[in-house]
Amino acid sequence: MARYAYVDGRYVPHCEGVVGIEDRGFQFADGIYEVASIIGGAMVDGPGHLDRMERSLAALDIAPPVSRRVLELIMRELIARNAVVDGFLYLQITRGVAPRDHKYPTGIRPTLVLSTKRVDFLNQAKLAEGVKAITIPDIRWARCDIKTISLLPNCMGKTRAAAAGAYEALQVDAAGYITEGTSSNAWIVTQDNRLLTRALSSDILRGVTRDRLIGIAAEEGIAVVEEAFSVEAAKAAREAFVTSATSFLTPVVQIDDRVIADGAPGPLSRRLQGWYLDYCAGLRARA
Repeated sequence: MARYAYVDGRYVPHCEGVVGIEDRGFQFADGIYEVASIIGGAMVDGPGHLDRMERSLAALDIAPPVSRRVLELIMRELIARNAVVDGFLYLQITRGVAPRDHKYPTGIRPTLVLSTKRVDFLNQAKLAEGVKAITIPDIRWARCDIKTISLLPNCMGKTRAAAAGAYEALQVDAAGYITEGTSSNAWIVTQDNRLLTRALSSDILRGVTRDRLIGIAAEEGIAVVEEAFSVEAAKAAREAFVTSATSFLTPVVQIDDRVIADGAPGPLSRRLQGWYLDYCAGLRARA
């Protein structure tokens, strides 16, 4: 079956999608992106992803290339054309094509690209078994709340994690506190059973899955404390996990050389994961 992408107003075979050589996303990483999981043929938390997309565009003074309603129709059509039941959708918007110049150009049209990929998220072994993480210095810029396509520090960290046999690299600020993973938000359950994740600021991305899990926890009577925690606090925690649109809730069972608790996903992580997967199953049932 042919695989399609959407590039600036056209649905094209995935292998034929092209953008201009002087696209500012290509030359300056001048753009933003979103990744949303697809369950049962529908986007998970689509409104949350579009809200964040709009915040990122506004922060970079990039005008939306199409209206929100039109974008929703494009996404649905692309998912349908590619017959994606479970997988993810990638959306990227750059400032557009212009002669190379560091300052923002005026009067150009933003570039819009979308693609999809089929992935069996729900049967990933890491969800059941947990993963290892390492810690690394956070060397990113000061506006991590913008979901920019400038991801080289994240790629460097993820590569270090893979070389160490780990799934994720937890980034650590100058004060010794974990900010977030290279592609995830970080959480711990303390020895006194407090559920912690770092508070929103320009130091971290506002994860859509993070937001959803906070809401699910509240519905189940579990308070989430938005508070910074140190590397040592994470290593001494009863439980740890990371969240993202494509990893859902993935337990962390080892950080660096320290095994978390007994080295298995903890009970609260399991309950939260189960509730989140139930939420996703509900989306599938309604699709």
